Amino acid sequence: MKEQLDILIEDFHSKKGNVISLLQSTQDLFGYIPEEAVFYFSEVLDIPTSVFYGVATFYAQFYLKPRGKNIITACRGTACHVKGSDRLINSVKRELALSDEEHTTKDLNFTLEQVACVGACSMAPVVIINKKV
Repeated sequence: MKEQLDILIEDFHSKKGNVISLLQSTQDLFGYIPEEAVFYFSEVLDIPTSVFYGVATFYAQFYLKPRGKNIITACRGTACHVKGSDRLINSVKRELALSDEEHTTKDLNFTLEQVACVGACSMAPVVIINKKV
């Protein structure tokens, strides 16, 4: 992993303030931001881990845990809730054998994420699979 991270560092180390770009490239490479990468960047670049975690937790686009190959996004907005999104979400959880605390299957094939609204209320309840409604 360190060899891959060194390549990313070469691309970004000379430019101060490129933490976001470095994290984006890391996530593109691994599908998430591994803890080992954060500690390695911190050590090599002499930037506190809190800076990396601050950015990674501020932006919703960053993931600190592995995600599945297939992303299922379930809307929990008002219209979807009224139309039974809870039943739909529970059905998906049962089918994928996910507990309330788990979001990704053990085989890393699926991740179930729940969002406040996807903006397609007329189609409620809405589930998006791999960016397709």
